[in-house]
Amino acid sequence: MTVAGSNETLLPVAPLTTAISSREYLVGGTFTGKVSGGGKTKLTGGTLEAGAQIGCGIISDETEINPGISFSPGIKIPFTGSAGDASLGTGISLQGKVYLKPGTVTIVPIDKKSFKGTGTRVTITGVRIKFDQCAGQSFIRTYATLTSSTDNTDDVITYLGVTKAV
Repeated sequence: MTVAGSNETLLPVAPLTTAISSREYLVGGTFTGKVSGGGKTKLTGGTLEAGAQIGCGIISDETEINPGISFSPGIKIPFTGSAGDASLGTGISLQGKVYLKPGTVTIVPIDKKSFKGTGTRVTITGVRIKFDQCAGQSFIRTYATLTSSTDNTDDVITYLGVTKAV
């Protein structure tokens, strides 16, 4: 069995949400699968699945905003009864937190083609893929998984395209 990719494109594009934690890509390529050999069992068919894998180094999990206000009254000692013996201080604060998690890999299947016989092909052109909550560097690559089946066996092989850092 062989599975291959050609004419692959992985283009980062501006996310439609304009959020800095969103990533979007245009993906394309042609993926082929071929089954060969002279086994004793008859082929019943198979599948070719093609898509993209997106990795993100750091995930933005939750955000928290904590507003605060304070009052600090004071009295001068010794207290003489004059207006300058009393004081009042005030403060306003705002604290923001972003909780981060280790990165993840998201697998995005784009097409899955069932076939009979010994060969198949999937061509993808300009498919837009998005990934949210990515606070770190992202990576993308294509993949294609070929499965060949007989009455009592399945054989599976996967092709991975070149990883592109974005």
